[in-house]
Amino acid sequence: MSLAPFQVTLWIELLAAGLGGLQGALFAAGDKHRRIDVLGVIVIGLAVSLGGSLLRDIVLDRPPVVIWMNWYLLVAAASAVLGMVLQPVFARADWLITVLDAVVMGLFGAIGASKALSLGVGEAGALVVGVIGAIGGGMLRDVLLNLPISFLHVGTLYAVAAGTGVGVLILLAQFGTPILVAGIACTVVTTSVRLAAIRFRWTFPEQRAVGRPRLRR
Repeated sequence: MSLAPFQVTLWIELLAAGLGGLQGALFAAGDKHRRIDVLGVIVIGLAVSLGGSLLRDIVLDRPPVVIWMNWYLLVAAASAVLGMVLQPVFARADWLITVLDAVVMGLFGAIGASKALSLGVGEAGALVVGVIGAIGGGMLRDVLLNLPISFLHVGTLYAVAAGTGVGVLILLAQFGTPILVAGIACTVVTTSVRLAAIRFRWTFPEQRAVGRPRLRR
């Protein structure tokens, strides 16, 4: 299998970075329970935009694209500022932040898995890299805002949605589907699963401790 079909074009990377910065800033600016200043909102936007790409490239042992590509940082920062400015307009549109979050997950998952495949990573490894890319920005956002890490707590199938979409991309790629088509399918599936899980409150059963665990001496 040649590597060329798996190369991710610049505009797709920048689209993901832009939407990530926009979503992160909208999320932070709309958090009324914390006193976040203008710089803080922009930092959260950058975290969502750059976190997944940074973790992905570290795992793949590649030069971080967020450092080496000037346009990446510029687009992410500009989108974060735009999100901060537009937040009052969309103050009552919580659904927009949720939809953007799901779409950003799908895009970064598709980019991560595609890059892993282009480097010859196996299917299982590409799945892991794709999920890391998809949820990395959200993880960093939660850490900075001191929130429960989304995919570690009872919730609406955060990582499952990412894994399902990335799995579809890898499966389609094995059948020779053009990577752009497979990437679109990944984004659509991830977004659909995530939004459906929120709409219908799909969750995994919660682990409940029975009694107090004792250490054996």
